[in-house]
Amino acid sequence: MSQFLKKTLTAAAVVAALGTAGAAFAEGELKTDKDKVSYMVGMDVGKGLASIKDEIDLNIVIQAMQASIKGDKTLLTQEEALKVRQDFMQKLQAKRAAEEKASAEKNKKEGDEFLAKKKADKNVKSTPSGLLYEVVKQGNGPKPKATDTVEVHYTGTLISGTKFDSSVDRGQPATFPLNGVIPGWTEGLQLMPVGSKFKFYIPANLAYGEHGPGPIGPNATLIFDVELLKIVPPADNKPADAAKPAEAPKAAAEKK
Repeated sequence: MSQFLKKTLTAAAVVAALGTAGAAFAEGELKTDKDKVSYMVGMDVGKGLASIKDEIDLNIVIQAMQASIKGDKTLLTQEEALKVRQDFMQKLQAKRAAEEKASAEKNKKEGDEFLAKKKADKNVKSTPSGLLYEVVKQGNGPKPKATDTVEVHYTGTLISGTKFDSSVDRGQPATFPLNGVIPGWTEGLQLMPVGSKFKFYIPANLAYGEHGPGPIGPNATLIFDVELLKIVPPADNKPADAAKPAEAPKAAAEKK
């Protein structure tokens, strides 16, 4: 049983145990602490069930919870329920695998088309690996090596224009070792003299491939606007903390 389903079903049982907001809810008014707690838990459960809402009948869910709490005879035995749970999890896993495969194929196709158009742009340069980049501002400082730690400002977007991470929005530059991020970053930053601003167009195989996290998704081509602020002297190196743009980007929505 997945942790997701455990949390979802446990939360649902808590809702039934706490009861409902009753008349207060019907009136759209939360009068007591119990009403507020009940509503709060209901909100949490609703979020937990949202991803499987098309797979369940909420009225039947509530009936089953009520029967279990009262100690009434349930329509499924524990053994039958276990079998249903196992079959359901297999169905969910197969469905999500199919959705991820379709998404990966779609992203790959759209990414390849996008990169082909960009490669035809006279302002865009390419490397043998397939990395595309555009010089927005050419700095005159030294270029970092793969073993260096750098401090940068960056904004990451999908080819759709959706922003998924930005040190600029946070108002805090990111510091990280170049050999600890995705290949597109490791290669691209070594092309930049300190003080430069580049735009990178990174194909999926130089980014996260089929394992793009969160809002990025599988086989996504990524765009990064990057400003190389400095190469951090070894004595000043700190563990990468503020942001790892090419290692663990976060969706803007998750920061709200």
